[in-house]
Amino acid sequence: MKTSEGAARFIPEQRTLPVLAAAVQKCKGCDLYRNATQAVFGEIDSRNGAARPKIAIMMIGEQPGDQEDKQGRPFVGPAGKLLDKALEQAEIDRGEVYVTNAVKHFKWEPRGKLRIHKKPSMKEVTACRPWLDAELETVRPKLIVALGATAAQGLLGSSFRITQAHGKVQEPPGLPPIIATLHPSAILRAQTDEERHEQMRMLVKDLREAAKIAGR
Repeated sequence: MKTSEGAARFIPEQRTLPVLAAAVQKCKGCDLYRNATQAVFGEIDSRNGAARPKIAIMMIGEQPGDQEDKQGRPFVGPAGKLLDKALEQAEIDRGEVYVTNAVKHFKWEPRGKLRIHKKPSMKEVTACRPWLDAELETVRPKLIVALGATAAQGLLGSSFRITQAHGKVQEPPGLPPIIATLHPSAILRAQTDEERHEQMRMLVKDLREAAKIAGR
């Protein structure tokens, strides 16, 4: 079975989030499944008790990290904790946000006993795109927030630059409005405290703009 065909043949006809989340575990649309513990699908944090909360914003990151791969849930590692903090500062209820990734399997390389994140290729992002399209069709968010360059360029083209257009509404055909901003992991990699604080301010400001647009 060729992996170059991408994930399209693994997408079930029934488009509910539980059905899609179960089906993604069988995906072999690219080779990343071989070294991952499991696929990590998107989710809504339902700790507030809502059976089916209203979803205004879909946030799309790059790929699961080490903790996400182990736990099978998106944004539960250090970047996820930083995202929670940014959402709180931007006064966005995480329980009304659907979080997912452009790529559903963890791509990594060994470094001693550690598994170090390795950026997915655009070919892998493209192969996984049918899952993201199925999520968009099912969730129907008012606004997409693309976290980081991989997610932004996957949706807006390879020439898109977050440094130049972060926080600005993009309206590509066939998709909800999109705001691109920094991925929380980029902030964690900042070299100095000053750089880290400045990037956090940028992320929170962009998220506030997203909340304003989604609330219209």
